[in-house]
Amino acid sequence: MTDGRGTGRRWFWLKAYAEALLIAVLLALFARTFFLQGFRIPSASMAGGLLAGDHILVNKFIFRTPHEDRLFAGLLPRRTIERGDVVVFHLPTDRTRDFVKRCVGLPGDIIAISDGRLSINERVVDESAYRSASPRAASSPMSIGPLKVPPDHFYCLGDNREESYDSRFWGPVPAENIVGRAWLIYWSVEQPQVAARRDRLASAVASVMDSLASVRLGRCLRLVR
Repeated sequence: MTDGRGTGRRWFWLKAYAEALLIAVLLALFARTFFLQGFRIPSASMAGGLLAGDHILVNKFIFRTPHEDRLFAGLLPRRTIERGDVVVFHLPTDRTRDFVKRCVGLPGDIIAISDGRLSINERVVDESAYRSASPRAASSPMSIGPLKVPPDHFYCLGDNREESYDSRFWGPVPAENIVGRAWLIYWSVEQPQVAARRDRLASAVASVMDSLASVRLGRCLRLVR
């Protein structure tokens, strides 16, 4: 004969676990929507600071919107975007694609690039702290401007400029497209080249082993600068 009290106790714990799981999922979705989100770096356009295969966390809360109520602006740990911030944003020409670049120009700045050297408001910028030069011949436009960054827009370039698809091609990034600031490299894996194998199991095992061997532990938990 079934003990009704035992059935009720099991139902109580099942309900409690379901409620705890639901709360955890809701908190994770809330955090992802408003605070932190993970991204993977797919290319070498930011090489020097960020490498292909880096997995980063993006702080989505740090930046104040251009029209945020000034009454509450001072009460929250938020700020405006600054030159040098590494930002993640929706591509202006295709909002389904997310890019990561360095903000070099603020609204109202006069931007010019001549012979690969960046000038802001007619002053040459020293980019030696983060600029990476590709050994490949430049196929991107290295001389542009001068041009003025419109209100509520930001001019963003890749550190590895010779291999970067950035504001030189599609113009400044609208403030509404900014997702957040790249904050932390939490995981980094060198993208392995796995040879094709007929045995699927052997191929899967080799892929896992290659991935483990290619983990760049020295880059993990490193702040993005």
